[in-house]
Amino acid sequence: MASATATERMREEATCSICLSLMTEPQSISCGDSFCQRCIEGFLDNLGHQQPNLRQHPCPQCQAPFRRTSLRPNTQLGNLIEIIKELDQEMTCKEHGEKLHLFCEDDEEFICWRCERSLQHMWHNTTLVEDACSGYKEELQKAVTNMRQLEKECMNRKALLPKQITEWNRKVELQRQKIQHDFKNLHSFLWEEEKSYLWKLEKENEQTLKALRDSEASLERKRHELERHIQDLEDRCQSSAQKLLQGVKGALSRSSAVKLDTPEAPSLEVQTVCDVSELYFDVTKLLRGYQVNMTLDPETADPEPILPADHEGFTSGRHYFEVYVGESKQWELGVSMEIVQEDMDTLWKPESGYWVIRLCADGNYIALTRNATLLHLRERPLLVGVFLDYEAGAVSFYNMTTASHIFTFPRASFSGTLRPFIHVYPSSPLSLSPPDE
Repeated sequence: MASATATERMREEATCSICLSLMTEPQSISCGDSFCQRCIEGFLDNLGHQQPNLRQHPCPQCQAPFRRTSLRPNTQLGNLIEIIKELDQEMTCKEHGEKLHLFCEDDEEFICWRCERSLQHMWHNTTLVEDACSGYKEELQKAVTNMRQLEKECMNRKALLPKQITEWNRKVELQRQKIQHDFKNLHSFLWEEEKSYLWKLEKENEQTLKALRDSEASLERKRHELERHIQDLEDRCQSSAQKLLQGVKGALSRSSAVKLDTPEAPSLEVQTVCDVSELYFDVTKLLRGYQVNMTLDPETADPEPILPADHEGFTSGRHYFEVYVGESKQWELGVSMEIVQEDMDTLWKPESGYWVIRLCADGNYIALTRNATLLHLRERPLLVGVFLDYEAGAVSFYNMTTASHIFTFPRASFSGTLRPFIHVYPSSPLSLSPPDE
C-alpha cells in the first residue's frame, strides 16, 4: 500500500485547483495544468460573458495564456484518479487502526480482527473479505443467470406475439369472408345486418389486437426492467469488494423479487359469428317450399339421353327441383323452352331457349351464357337445386350440399312453357333425389 505521504502527494496532483476536489474527466491546457472538464469550461464561459472578444484566457492556476481549442482529455491523469479512489477503498479500522480484512455477515460491514472480538461482533457470523466476496459473487452470478433466463423467456413470449397477431388476423379474415359470403345469399334488406356484424368483428379485432399489443408492450417494459437489474448485478460483480458487498443482500433480495408475470391472454377464437340461415331463414326450407314432383322420362333410347323430365311444364309462378349429381364426372342441367329441338347441334344458351350450367369433363363448372361463365365453387356440389321465378325472369342454381348460391342467369323475359332440362351421360348417372331419401 502506498504511504500516507505518497497518497497525499498523488491526491494533490489530482486535485482540481478550481473546485478543490479530485478531478472529474480531467482536461489539460497548453501550459500543462489540468482541471475538471466542467470546471474549466465553466471558467471559460464566465470569462466569455465578461470579455466576449477575448481570444486567449489566463490559466486559473499559473495565469499562462491559453486558447479554448487547446483543451485535451488527460487520460493518464484520469487513470491515476481511479487508482487513488481504489486506494481510498482500502480502508483501515477507525477505531483500532487495523486493516479491515473481515466482513460481518450480520451487519454487512467491514471489520478488523479486533472488532471481531468485541462485544458488538463477538457472536456475529464473520468471514474473510476474499471469501465473502467470492461467495456473494457466485450468488450474484446465479442471480444474473436467473435474470437472463427470465429475460429469455420474456423475449420468447414477445417473439410469439407477432405470430399470434398474424394468426388472429388470418382467422378474422376467414371469418370476414364467411360473413360476406353468407350475406351475399340474402336479400337486400339484410345489408344493414351484414354491416353490423362486420362492425362487431372489427371491434373485436381491434380489442383483441390491442390486448395482444398491450401484452407485447408490457413484456417489452419487463425486458427493459430485467436489463436494468442485470446491468446492476453485473456492475456489482465487476466492482471492488466494498461496492460488491455493500448492500449485497438487498440487491439479491430485489433480484429474487423480480417475477415475470403472465398477462391474461386474450382468446384467439373469433367470438363474432353469424349463421345466416339459423338467424334469418333456412335457405333449404325456403326453396323446397316451391319444389315440384317430377320423374325422368324412361322412353328415351339415346345412349346420352337429354331428359326434359316427365312434367307438364311451367308457365307462371315459382318452381324448384333438385338433381342428385353425386360423384358424376359430367352433366348439364337447368331449364329449357318446350319447343326447342333437343339435339346435340343445338347451342345450349339463353338465346336458344336454354338456361343451363355444366360440369365439364376437366372438372370445371361453367354457366352456358352467351360467353361461357366460369363458376368458382368452394365445394363440390353433390345435390344441385334449380329455382325458376317465371315472372321475374330468373333461373338460379344452388349447391344444396352447403345451401349456398351457385349462379343466377341475367334476367330474361319468358314466354311459353319452360321445362326442367337434364343431360345424362352413360358414365355419370343422375337422379332426382339423393339415394335413400
